[in-house]
Amino acid sequence: MLSELRVLEKDNADVVAKHLVMASQYLEVDPEFALEHAQAAVRRGGRVAAVREGAAIAAYVAERFDVALRELRTHRRMTGSHEHIALIVDCERALGRIDKALETASDPELSDLRGAEKVELAMVVAGIHRDRGDLATAKKALEIPELNRQKAFSYSPRLFSAYADLLEEMGETKDAASWARLAVVAEAALGQGQFEDPEIYEIDVLPDEESVDTATGEQGVDLDEAMIEQRQTREPQPTDDLSETEHEEFTPSESAVADGVASVEDETGKDPESEPIQEPERKDD
Repeated sequence: MLSELRVLEKDNADVVAKHLVMASQYLEVDPEFALEHAQAAVRRGGRVAAVREGAAIAAYVAERFDVALRELRTHRRMTGSHEHIALIVDCERALGRIDKALETASDPELSDLRGAEKVELAMVVAGIHRDRGDLATAKKALEIPELNRQKAFSYSPRLFSAYADLLEEMGETKDAASWARLAVVAEAALGQGQFEDPEIYEIDVLPDEESVDTATGEQGVDLDEAMIEQRQTREPQPTDDLSETEHEEFTPSESAVADGVASVEDETGKDPESEPIQEPERKDD
C-alpha cells in the first residue's frame, strides 16, 4: 500500500503514510479515531487508490456505511477491481437498500469471481435472504463450487460454518453437525482459529498439486489427508535410584513376633520384658 504513495510529493507522502499507519493501529481499538486519520489521508492523497481503500475499510469497521460505500465505489472505479464487492453489497444492505444490494451482487461482471471474493459475496447474499426468512434461497446462495468437502482453503472454515448454521436453522441437524465438524477440521488443518497456536496442535498435511486454487494460486489442504494430533501432557515418572536391598520389605522373624507384634530388644540383645523388674532399695534413715 505505502509503495503506491510514491506518486505524491515526498513530504506529503510521509504525512499520508503516517495517517494510514495510525488508522491501521487504531482500527480495532478505536474505529472512529482510525477513521479520522484515514479521512485526513484522503484529503492529502485522495488520488491514490490505496488511500481510498484504507478509508473505506476504516469507515466500514466504524459502521459509517454511507462513507464506506462512497470510498469503496471510488476505489472500484480507480482500480477496476472487485475484491471488495462483498463490502459494497453489505453496505447497501446496512443502509436498508436490500434490492440495490441484490442487484449489485447479481452484476454480470461478477461472474468470474473465484476464491475468497466469491465466498464473501455468497455469504453476504445468503445473509440477506436469511434475514428475509427465505432460507431455501439462502442455502442455494452458499452452494457454490468453493463449498467443497474434500479441499480446504483460507475461506473454507467460515463458509462451512455459515452453511452449518443455516442447515441447523432449517432443521437439518444431521447435515448441520457434519458441516460444523468439517469446519473444525478445516480450521485445524489450516492452523486457523483455535488451532493457531503451534504449541497445542501439530498438523501433518500432505498437499498435492490439485489442491491449488487455480483462480487465486492459494495452496489448499486435502481434508482427507489432514491429520491432527493433540499433544498430551504427561506427568513425568519419578526416578528411583534406590538399590534392590533398600526396596525389600522388612519382615520380622518368627522368634521376634509375640502376639502379632515384633518385640523390641535393648542394646544388649536381651528382651527387656523377660528381665525381672528390680525395685529400688530403701535406705534407712
